[in-house]
Amino acid sequence: MSGKIHSMISTIINERAKGNPSLESSTRTKLILKGIDPSNFSEKSEDDPVIIEKLLKVASDMGITLKV
Repeated sequence: MSGKIHSMISTIINERAKGNPSLESSTRTKLILKGIDPSNFSEKSEDDPVIIEKLLKVASDMGITLKV
């Protein structure tokens, strides 16, 4: 299934920012610092289990629950 990473990134950003552009930007920056550049993933990107695990960890650290 492709696009799962893109969906997870979108969920993390939307849940954390809740529509605040400043928080959207800072959340993207935090993801980049954790080794996940949101601009590298689209709905057609292949799903990498390693990246999915990283996203689950980052989401957990931010207090966000993701469905896998």
